[in-house]
Amino acid sequence: MVTTDRVHVETDDFDELYRVLSRVAERARLELIDGKVHSKAGPDGTHGRIMQWLVRSCVRSRPELWLYPVQGLRVQRHRRGRARPDGALAPSGAFAGQGEWVDPAPVLMAVEVTSYDSDTDARDRVEKPRAYAETGIPVYLLIDRDSCEVTVYSEPDGVRYESARTVPFGKTVVLPDPVGITLETEQLKDWVH
Repeated sequence: MVTTDRVHVETDDFDELYRVLSRVAERARLELIDGKVHSKAGPDGTHGRIMQWLVRSCVRSRPELWLYPVQGLRVQRHRRGRARPDGALAPSGAFAGQGEWVDPAPVLMAVEVTSYDSDTDARDRVEKPRAYAETGIPVYLLIDRDSCEVTVYSEPDGVRYESARTVPFGKTVVLPDPVGITLETEQLKDWVH
């Protein structure tokens, strides 16, 4: 885990660091949130299974959309941050021709599935919701494997999400507009430790 807690990193410096590191380490998953560089853990098999379930659920309900896995987004104020959510729900083809870090304007929902690492609490439960709300992404879906809960954040006000609804795995979750999808989360119980 690489975290620069004492050094503030500018976006241009991060972009260069990312380009160099990605040539050396094929699976580098770096993010820049609040001026700090984070190395995001690679997904385990269960994480992948949860994302597969979510992709199928979204496409079945809204075939005109696609849940883009690990798409790089320009986030936060003035788009100076760089986040790589586990999924970004947007119209199919929305990011064609944009490159590595895309404009988040078409994103209807950002998704994170917690990882079993020491950084997940700060990253997925604090920093990411704030970054996505600052960006204006309408919905943030957190699938929390530690607490066996799903939290739906909505109504971003440019600083934070004004609404957060948490339900245990097994309950029905309604993703508010503009997403407009209902998820049956019973299967998630089978995919946690």
